[in-house]
Amino acid sequence: MSRADDFQDRRKHLANLTEEELEARFWELAGKIVDPIVELARKNTSPSIERSVLLRMGFSSIEAKSIVDGAIDRGLMGKGVGHIVYKLAKEKNMDIREAGLKLVNGEMWDDVVVLFKGGAN
Repeated sequence: MSRADDFQDRRKHLANLTEEELEARFWELAGKIVDPIVELARKNTSPSIERSVLLRMGFSSIEAKSIVDGAIDRGLMGKGVGHIVYKLAKEKNMDIREAGLKLVNGEMWDDVVVLFKGGAN
């Protein structure tokens, strides 16, 4: 069984695009593929999933629970708790672990809320 070579027919709509236009088209299509996955993850997280993410980032289960509880209290679960820790660390130019431990100790939550513009929105 052989497959007919139809490459030239399938590429006609792309044939006259420049390299820059092809790259823009690629990223447009990549976004269309990834956007539903990101939306699914945003709407379907849970405390156990978020704790699991933090465990993989090097936090203990007790630390992870504390950070997740803090995110829940502030309406930030949909932002992704690992993302919260990462963004705080990046914004404050500190190590991820250090940022997470600050949150465990009840510090810097006001900064997090500001970074994510008020929580649940």
